[in-house]
Amino acid sequence: MTTASVEESPATAEDLAKDSHTFGMRVHELLHRQPALSPAVVLILAIIVFSLLSDRFIRPQNLSLILQQVSIVGTLAVGQTLIILTAGIDLSIGAAMVLASLVMSKVAFDNGVPGFIALLIGLLVGMAAAAVNGLLVTRIKLPPFIVTLGTLGIFTAISLIYAEGQTVPLPPNNFLLWTGNTHSLGSVTVTNGVIIMILLYAAVAFALRYTAWGRHLYATGDDAEASRLAGLRTDRVILSAYIVAGVATAVAAWILCGRVGGGDPNSGTNANLESITAVVIGGTSLFGGRGLVIGSLIGALIVQVFNNGLALAGYDPNYQILAIGVLVIVAVSVDQWIRRVKA
Repeated sequence: MTTASVEESPATAEDLAKDSHTFGMRVHELLHRQPALSPAVVLILAIIVFSLLSDRFIRPQNLSLILQQVSIVGTLAVGQTLIILTAGIDLSIGAAMVLASLVMSKVAFDNGVPGFIALLIGLLVGMAAAAVNGLLVTRIKLPPFIVTLGTLGIFTAISLIYAEGQTVPLPPNNFLLWTGNTHSLGSVTVTNGVIIMILLYAAVAFALRYTAWGRHLYATGDDAEASRLAGLRTDRVILSAYIVAGVATAVAAWILCGRVGGGDPNSGTNANLESITAVVIGGTSLFGGRGLVIGSLIGALIVQVFNNGLALAGYDPNYQILAIGVLVIVAVSVDQWIRRVKA
C-alpha cells in the first residue's frame, strides 16, 4: 500500500506541473490575441478600488472631469500608437501639438483668419512636423528615438520664439474653441473634444483592422525586412504612419485650444511622455507589430484614473508618479513575456 502511494506521487506532481504549464500557455495565448485585455482588467480594478477609497470618485462630476482631462493625451496616443506599431517612437508629438495650437490661435487672433481656415493651417503644421520626423527616419535612416529627441527641442524652441513666450487668447465665439463646448449625457458632461477623440479612435481602429494599410503597418512593425522582401514598400508605410499621427496631433491641438481658451506655449509640457505611457500601458509593444489602438485609450484612462483617484484619496502627489512608473514597468514586462518564444 505504501509502495503504491509512493509510485503514484511522481505522476500526480507531473500532472499538476502539466496543468500549470497548460494554464500558463492559455493565458499567454489569450493575452497575445487580446493585448488590450490586461489593461482593461487593470482599469476596472482601479475604478473599484478608488471608488472604495473615496465616495467622490464615482460622482458624475468627477467622471466628467476625468474624460475631459484624458481627451488631449488620449488623442495624441492615437498617433503615438501608429508610430510605435512600426517599432518607432515619437518624443516630439506633444511639442508638435503645442506648435500647431499656437499657429492656429495666432493666425486667427493676429491675422483675423476664420477659425476653420486656421484649423486647416494647424492641420498642415501637424502633418509637416510629423513628415519631418518620418523622412529623417525613412530616408536618412536615423533612429526614431534620436530624430524625435532632436525635433522635440526644435519644435519647443520654435513655439516659444513664435509666441514670444505669451499666451494667445481667443474670443469665446471662435470656431477653434468649439471643442471645449459641453453636452450633458445624463449626469455626465462631455465636451466636443471628447466626442472627437472617440470618433478618431473608431476611425483608426477600423483602418487598422479592415484595410490593407493597417495590415501593412502591423507587418512592417513585426518584421520590416521580411515585409520588404515580401514586396511591401516599408519606408512608405512608416512615413504614412508618421503623417497620420501628424493629423492626430493637429486634432489634439484643436482640443487643446478648447481646453485652455487659445494657444499657450507652456501647455502640454508632459504630453510627450504621457502619450507614450498610455500606449505602453495599453498593451502596444514597444518592439512593434502588436497592439490595439483601443488599448491606448484604456491606457490613457488608467493614467488619469490613478492620478485622480490617488489625489481624491489624499495621497501625496509623488505616489501618482510612483504608481504610473510601476505600471509602465509591469506593462513592458508582460509584453516581454508574451513575445517570448517558447520551445
